[in-house]
Amino acid sequence: RFILQYMSGFGNEHVSEDPRCPGALPEGQNNPQVCPYGLYAEQLSGSAFTCPRPTNKRSWLYRILPSVCHKPFKPLEEGHLTHDWDEIEPDPNQLRWKPFEIPKAPQEKMDFVRGLYTLCGAGEPRGRNGIAVHIFVCNTSMINRCLYNSDGDFLIVPQHGKLLITTEFGKMLVEPNEICVIQQGMRFSVEVFGETRGYILEVYGAHFELPDLGPIGANGLANPRDFLVPVAWYEDRQVPGGYTVISKYQGKLFAAQQDYSPYNVVAWHGNYTPYKYHLEKFMVINAVAFDHADPSIFTVLTAKTTRAGVALADFVIFPPRWGVANKTFRPPYYHRNCMSEFMGLIKGHYEAKEEGFQPGGGSLHSMMTPHGPDADCFEKASKAKLEPERVADGTMAFMFESSLSLAVTKWGLQTSNCLDKNYYKCWEPLKSHFNPKCK
Repeated sequence: RFILQYMSGFGNEHVSEDPRCPGALPEGQNNPQVCPYGLYAEQLSGSAFTCPRPTNKRSWLYRILPSVCHKPFKPLEEGHLTHDWDEIEPDPNQLRWKPFEIPKAPQEKMDFVRGLYTLCGAGEPRGRNGIAVHIFVCNTSMINRCLYNSDGDFLIVPQHGKLLITTEFGKMLVEPNEICVIQQGMRFSVEVFGETRGYILEVYGAHFELPDLGPIGANGLANPRDFLVPVAWYEDRQVPGGYTVISKYQGKLFAAQQDYSPYNVVAWHGNYTPYKYHLEKFMVINAVAFDHADPSIFTVLTAKTTRAGVALADFVIFPPRWGVANKTFRPPYYHRNCMSEFMGLIKGHYEAKEEGFQPGGGSLHSMMTPHGPDADCFEKASKAKLEPERVADGTMAFMFESSLSLAVTKWGLQTSNCLDKNYYKCWEPLKSHFNPKCK
């Protein structure tokens, strides 16, 4: 039985070989005339060759057959992915979705690829600048099928049900309250154990990195050592009936057939890998005197633009923590933002929206659309006795924030049938407390 093992460290130069083939990694060079065990050397590049060393990403894979051995790709009509952001009129309203429905297995078998739905996004993969937010709902494992994304990176947030993800680099088990990142070009398959649901943030044209810490100092937020990378694992398996390799390319899916498993990497080394992270490891920074620190202090990973301090996308979480601020309205304040904010809930109740915002659902507050606590939350927090209190125990909400203005798909606004048409009503009971005679 295979035991899941990991190496730790974000962006490290890792070295791994399957213990069944000791010495599979060539010594002293990447591309010998003859590789150990008769393997093929193949480089996977995650950056331009000429990128500065801190951003240069590549790994060398030593495999039984190179990945070039496949039949031609043909269009695959499945899944519900799109980057057509003009298929429906824009909607600037505050949007909230009820939990996205997971199909029942006997009625409709749906694996990870078939269960991908694009909810919103902006930009364009051919121009290598943009993001997309997808929902996945599935009930069946991928069998003799793998997916790779030619367009960008997938940050996967499981919400219900765990994922056993097999990659060319090894296997990862990713459970709710963990995340994983499958970077551009990496082949992977998803095994599930029943009804499964989650969220995906896709970025085109940038990779995720840890945010700079500035005055926080050397330690805090997501620490590099808590990121885990799988160890090498291979299968030398022939698939005479055909193994399907699916490519997401320029926003569409294509399938190619081959007669062997793509997970035939006996050893690898490099700094371009899949990885996972447990959100409970996040070291929370917070205000301990008065007012709010900006929610950027909760950033786990960021995908940067060329403009300093402006993110293509940030992955932000709102973990359990202490609230101790004096003379302060403690829930999130009312806000209009030059960024787009998509929120999801993994478990529990979000403090500013106790009703209506449920695990497996989501909300989108678009660029400059006002948002903030509902009326009930405002009234309670305005009168609450201010003493140290636990915030968000048993809860994990997250945000995908982007500097791009996100368009919602037709599936998101109509076909999913999950849009909460009454969302705006949570603010209607807010009333004026203005009294010019009382300071």
